[in-house]
Amino acid sequence: MQTGTKISGAGHVAVILFALFAGSFDSEPLPFDVANVSVVTEEEYAALTAPQQAEQQGAEPQPAEPVEPVVEPEPEPEPQPEPEPVAEPEPAPEVSPEPPVVPDPPAPEVAEESQPEPEQPEVIAEPEPTPEVVAPPPIERVAPEVVEAPPEDTRPDEVEQNEVVQDDGAETAQEVQEATAPEAATDRIEPETAPQANLAPSQSRRPPTQRPAPRPEQPVETAETRPEPEPAPVETPPADPTPAPIDTTDAVNDALAQALGGASETAPAPSGPPLSAGEKEALRVAVSRCWNVGSLSSAALATTVVVTVSMAQDGTPDVGTIRMASSSGGDNNSARQAFEAARRAIIRCGASGFDLPVDKYAQWREIEMTFNPERMRIR
Repeated sequence: MQTGTKISGAGHVAVILFALFAGSFDSEPLPFDVANVSVVTEEEYAALTAPQQAEQQGAEPQPAEPVEPVVEPEPEPEPQPEPEPVAEPEPAPEVSPEPPVVPDPPAPEVAEESQPEPEQPEVIAEPEPTPEVVAPPPIERVAPEVVEAPPEDTRPDEVEQNEVVQDDGAETAQEVQEATAPEAATDRIEPETAPQANLAPSQSRRPPTQRPAPRPEQPVETAETRPEPEPAPVETPPADPTPAPIDTTDAVNDALAQALGGASETAPAPSGPPLSAGEKEALRVAVSRCWNVGSLSSAALATTVVVTVSMAQDGTPDVGTIRMASSSGGDNNSARQAFEAARRAIIRCGASGFDLPVDKYAQWREIEMTFNPERMRIR
C-alpha cells in the first residue's frame, strides 16, 4: 500500500473514534442559583423611596438648652495678726581704736628674661633640574619639498618602501626587502654662522653639499650676461693685528704677521671670453629645475619679471643681492609673487654652486635672468 493511503485511513479511523467516545469524557455542569426579578416603573420606585426621605428630613436634631454657670461665693479674708513689739538693742561697749597697720612694701617684680628662641636653619629649596633640550641635527640636504628625517633603523634611499619579512606560514613566498626612506631635506638655506676669530693662520674650505634631486626641466629665459671690464685689484687695508700674549716668541709673531699680510691681499678676478650658448643653456636648465610655479595665482602666471643677482667665484649666488629689475604683465602683488618664486629657484639650485667656468668669472659675476611663467606653462 502507498503511504498516502495509510495516512488517510488512519485519519478517518481517528475521526470516527472521536465522534463515538468524545462525549463520555465530558464532566457534569455545576449548579447555579436563580433569582426572580420583577420590573417596576419610575413612579412605583419614587413612591417606595419617598416616605424614607420624609422621615429623614423630619428627624432633625434640636439644639440643646444653654446651661447657666454656677457662681461660687468668694471666701472671706482672714484677719491679720498684730506685729509683736521689737526689743531695743543694748548699747555696745566703747572700743579704743587700734593703731593702723603699715603694709609691707611690695617685693620688686623680677622681669623674666625672655630667652631667645633658637634660630631655625633656613630651608633653601633646590631648583628643579631643567630638562636638557637636545637640538636636532642640522639638515644639510636642500630639496624643493621638506622631507622629515627617517627613523634610525631605516636605510636612506631615494625610493621609499616598507619592510617585508619572510612569513613561514604564507602560501606564496614573498621577497624580503629592507625599509628605506629618503634622507631629511629642507627647502631653506640656513646661513652659516660666522666662526670665531682664530689666531692660527689656517683656512678651511666649505665642505661640498649634496645636490638636490633633479626635477623636470622647465625652460627659463636667460638674458645675455653683461660683460664687465676686468676689475683692477683693490688694495684692502691690512687687518688690525690681534694682540699677542706677552710670553709669545718672536717667531710666532712673525708667522702671524706674514699670514695676516697674505690674507689681506685680494687676488684679481679672472676674466675671459663671454659665455657660450651651451653654458647659458646649462645655467637656464639648472635654474628651471627648482622653479616651481604651481602655487602662483593666475595673475602671477601672466607676469614676467627680470631678476639680477651677484655670483660668488665658487658659483653660489649672493642671496642679499637678488633684486627684481623690472616686471611686466601684472600688478605689484602678482609681480611680487612671481619674483618670490624666481628667488626661491635661484637659492635652491644655487646652494651647491652652478657649474660655471671659473676662468670667465668676470663675465658671469652679475647675471640678469628673465622669468616668464606663461611661456613655461604653454610649453
